[in-house]
Amino acid sequence: MSVFPAWARRLGLKDAVIRGVDFPLHAPAAEYRKAVEFLNRDGLSLGALVTTHKIDLYEACHDQFDEIDPHARFMGETSCISKRDGKLICHAKDPISSGLALDGFLPERHFERTGAELFAMGAGGSTIALTWHMAQMRRGADRPARIIVSNRSQARLDEIRRIHRQLDVDVPFDYVLAPESRDNDAVLERLKPRSLVINATGLGKDAPGSPLTDAALFPQNAIVWDLNYRGDLVFLDQARAQAATRRLQIEDGWTYFLHGWTQVIAEVFHISIPSAGPLFDELSDLAVRVAKG
Repeated sequence: MSVFPAWARRLGLKDAVIRGVDFPLHAPAAEYRKAVEFLNRDGLSLGALVTTHKIDLYEACHDQFDEIDPHARFMGETSCISKRDGKLICHAKDPISSGLALDGFLPERHFERTGAELFAMGAGGSTIALTWHMAQMRRGADRPARIIVSNRSQARLDEIRRIHRQLDVDVPFDYVLAPESRDNDAVLERLKPRSLVINATGLGKDAPGSPLTDAALFPQNAIVWDLNYRGDLVFLDQARAQAATRRLQIEDGWTYFLHGWTQVIAEVFHISIPSAGPLFDELSDLAVRVAKG
């Protein structure tokens, strides 16, 4: 909320302001529908970025949109709402932003060279997007040897399994019901060296804690990615405690955050924002300065 005004000034978005709408996790459908109806009718509202509620909002409101982009329809989520030519449009930007973030820190041809696996804890919209990106046939041999997704509830696992079945890919998927953190610990023990381990649960940001216990042991030479960049970040602390002994590459969610927001700002305001280069770096530096100030 404090970063956007600085970005708006740099991007020349004259008179643009940001207003937040907070919902409890898994809010009633009527609350989402009321917010989308307001956005549609209010002439001063140009669009929205949707964070934690991407899937719930789509399920509640998909009939309220005039257009739904292919990613949003396929993945059943809304991460961006924009307006164009009098139409209210639903977008899913996570496949783009998560792909940009992943490809930015993964070593070149990482999975092709190592035969490593991918383990994502949490079966929400972010995991749907990033597993879609990593499984695409266009990546050739540079895809995980196996993709494992865990979640505390069976319903989310069933939904992501349904989506994965629609993909024309040959990467094997495993689904693990993990109501307790020790269930994720057990998956970690079986992963190959150099595997990619992702906290996509929201724990550390939306709620305190980590999807792992302190007894969890990361694979040797693993790449550890927490989609969070703020909060108590227990998962990152657990990884950092093993960074030297397990030779871990550790990444937080800062660049993912930058791509997610800039992709949505570009869509809502109908402007072009590069995904790399001097302007992107300047926006990152601006955000850091504002956050620290």
